[in-house]
Amino acid sequence: MKIIIINGPNLNLLGVREKSIYGNASFTEYYTKIMAHFPSLEFDYFQSNIEGEIINYLHKVGFSADGILLNAGGYTHTSVAIRDAISAITSPVVEIHISNILTREQFRHDSLIGAVCKGSIMGFGLDSYRLGVESFLAPQL
Repeated sequence: MKIIIINGPNLNLLGVREKSIYGNASFTEYYTKIMAHFPSLEFDYFQSNIEGEIINYLHKVGFSADGILLNAGGYTHTSVAIRDAISAITSPVVEIHISNILTREQFRHDSLIGAVCKGSIMGFGLDSYRLGVESFLAPQL
């Protein structure tokens, strides 16, 4: 099973920015741990601060990946184009957020991408990504 993790803007600064919200660990540190936790899975990781690059990457992997975890960062609340890219691909996408966006500023409460995703996971810190992977592995009841 191949799982793709895509992180959007400013997530390259994890471990450095707003530690009270996003924690002390870099995503590189966490990525090593998640790959070790799921040794039978194949992972790929992509991060960009540029909307068009995220869209291009969704197009590239969105017809072959078994699952995509997408933390679109601030684009969650603004990008019709990323929403349309998710709608255009066949791989299932789970929306991921490190913080609980519903407890933050009002403008963060609305997700443009959530309605076209398999589901949304938020508020569990970096562990939100592990929960996203498990959503692809869990049998459907």
